[in-house]
Amino acid sequence: MLTEQKLLSLKEKTRFRKISMILSQNAHDIKNGKGVDWKYLNMVIEMAGLDAIPSEIEEKDPRKAMLLLQDYAGILLARLGSEPSDWDITDSIGNLDVSKRVIQDKILILDRLRSPYNVGAVFRSADSFGIKKIILLEETASPDHPHARRTSRGCTDTVSWQYMSEKEAVEFLTSCNMPVLALELGGENINTYSFPPCGVAILGNEEFGISPELLKLCTDRITIPTAGTKGSLNVSVAAGILLQRWF
Repeated sequence: MLTEQKLLSLKEKTRFRKISMILSQNAHDIKNGKGVDWKYLNMVIEMAGLDAIPSEIEEKDPRKAMLLLQDYAGILLARLGSEPSDWDITDSIGNLDVSKRVIQDKILILDRLRSPYNVGAVFRSADSFGIKKIILLEETASPDHPHARRTSRGCTDTVSWQYMSEKEAVEFLTSCNMPVLALELGGENINTYSFPPCGVAILGNEEFGISPELLKLCTDRITIPTAGTKGSLNVSVAAGILLQRWF
């Protein structure tokens, strides 16, 4: 527990980040039924220029108190130009803790996904569902694009990635000795497909799908059944469904 003197000795941005972490962790503790030191919490809350939480809320409405702490943590991060994710697993300095990830022998290839929003969303799902590495084919939006980083909520830093040309990707798939899954129309229903424990999955371009050169190297073709007016799902939504089922 950082003392008042120690917090005051920190630069303002560092102090706000530390207080945000303290509030978020204590909100999590309340959620898990643990006791918290309200005298200390209200001290750091007021140090950040926020209103102390009334004693009647502390005593009678733990859920409201928990949400207020999390709201305050978000306000402080917003001051720093950052945004919180709900109950992120972070290390001692507030970064996502990569050591806590469950990583499986699974690789994802993004074949010319042009939208940085889609790329960022795919990274966020990949972080959650054990993807070891993402290979981005040339012309895929960069994970370092501001929109990708914002949408990934930090996961472009937790999942390993590299760019490849189509020729390099073909060479990789030819020699990888693992099942290669294509998420495409006209394949086996994802609800009945028996996923392998390891392998490579390919997601195609938002408009044109997977390139023919890559598609012919796929050992399995999987389809998500739908019943709406659109012919297919957004690629990042489809990726989330695929990765959760595979996980």
